[in-house]
Amino acid sequence: MKFNFGIITTKRAESKAFYTSVLGFDVTFENDFYLLMHSPDGFFEVSFLEPNHPSQQPLFQPAFTGNGMYLTIEVENVDSLYEYMCHKNIPIEIELRDEPWGDRHFAIKDPNGIGIDIVTYSGS
Repeated sequence: MKFNFGIITTKRAESKAFYTSVLGFDVTFENDFYLLMHSPDGFFEVSFLEPNHPSQQPLFQPAFTGNGMYLTIEVENVDSLYEYMCHKNIPIEIELRDEPWGDRHFAIKDPNGIGIDIVTYSGS
């Protein structure tokens, strides 16, 4: 099974710029209403679909409103990625911190308002 999540959004171009420049994703496929991207290792995919596109069924027409969703990206060294993003002036929504349960993480937000939690798990 392969998992790909999709976001219905008017911010397809902004999303493409963000996911390529900030997270290092590449384009897998793109046309005038749909964009499919993959993570640098090819393991994870995300797609962006224009809202109300006539080729789509009603279920896939309303735009995402930006609330109630987050993504988690697990990395080996959260500190180095945090420093990299600060150096690139990427807005940090939650500063780098340690949690009582052992996670070390920080968070950013994509153009669609989706929080992205970037974490290194310590396994406590």
